Amino acid sequence: MLVYGRNVARDLLKNNKSIKKAIIQEGFDEKDIIDFLKSNKIPMEIKSKREIDNLIDGVHQGIILSIPDYQYKSIESSYDDEIVVLLDHIEDPHNLGAIIRTCEAAGLRSIIIPKDRQVQINSTVMKTSVGTLDNMNIISVSNLGYAIDKLKDNGFWVYGTSLENSVDYRDVDYDGKVAIVIGNEGSGISNIVSKKCDYLVKIPMYGKTNSLNASVAAGIMVFEVIRNRKRS
Repeated sequence: MLVYGRNVARDLLKNNKSIKKAIIQEGFDEKDIIDFLKSNKIPMEIKSKREIDNLIDGVHQGIILSIPDYQYKSIESSYDDEIVVLLDHIEDPHNLGAIIRTCEAAGLRSIIIPKDRQVQINSTVMKTSVGTLDNMNIISVSNLGYAIDKLKDNGFWVYGTSLENSVDYRDVDYDGKVAIVIGNEGSGISNIVSKKCDYLVKIPMYGKTNSLNASVAAGIMVFEVIRNRKRS
């Protein structure tokens, strides 16, 4: 997998992550990064800005790193958590990256995503979530409904975000182990997933907009659950 950007590079180097190769733009002047690559005998290729632009669709800041693909965790790793987030086919990598950052900031450990029709961990996600991905368990499952069943078997109550047939998210007590389901940016959570939720909750809208960005909704829900549990 190719990742890019100076902050991403520094984070990977600081945490001593495996790096197969570095692609550096001519004139790249970040001495600390260059020195680290040299001292750790990481192969470097020097290319022109145009050549690097052709490799990455994003702001690379003159450096691209080739690293092993992300290793997803198993759903069993989430069973001891108190709060877990499930994403029902999030498509925007910036949303996934922002949700990872939010969950890590809130002290959560696990995010569960489906393998199909859902953005996976890629270079954009890594750039958006820079510095936080290593602290999270990203769990990729074949079937989100099956994952919900397994969480329920391990004591979780499942709260899905939905505008229909739902109650105000502030009027719910989030006792016990909590799984929060955030839906797709356009269509929300699917009917199949909705039917498996113990509760459906909504974030009231007071303006002309009838929905929130998925990462914003995730942030509101996660911190409300934490606030509610501390109050209890």
